[in-house]
Amino acid sequence: MHEHDEETDDHLPPSKSQRKRDVEALQALGRELTQLSKDQLKKMDLPENLLVAVLEYQRITSHSAMRRQMQYIGKVMRDADPEPILEQLAAIRGESASAKAEFHALERWRARLLEDDGAVTEWLAAHPGSDAQQIRQLIRNARKEAELGKPPKSSRELFRLLREAE
Repeated sequence: MHEHDEETDDHLPPSKSQRKRDVEALQALGRELTQLSKDQLKKMDLPENLLVAVLEYQRITSHSAMRRQMQYIGKVMRDADPEPILEQLAAIRGESASAKAEFHALERWRARLLEDDGAVTEWLAAHPGSDAQQIRQLIRNARKEAELGKPPKSSRELFRLLREAE
């Protein structure tokens, strides 16, 4: 068996398999960029040619054209430094995770308000600027709508009111 000197291994070009894995990782990163909104993309610090390529992908409707554009995005990604892009995507994912947590917290508050009359007092103590009369009216209407099997218009309005108070 031939033993390799570690120094010579460092100077060898990456294997074909490694190059393929690297290209696939860049394409996956590019694919993730295509899933973002235009506002999110424009807030990111992306190379101009990459931003244009991703925005163009989002406008395309033809499957074969989308495939070609995704290949082009992968090619453009080869010239870009992926680290800052990965960091920015991680920050965006974090924002969406915190937004989801906030949404679920508001949903729990709404459910508590609809089930427990004492929860209104808790909400008002935590959010003194809230309109108690409007909240109580929306709770009564939401309960009545649920009882009659009507669309939850007041429940949605209550959620909007809670979100604004937060």
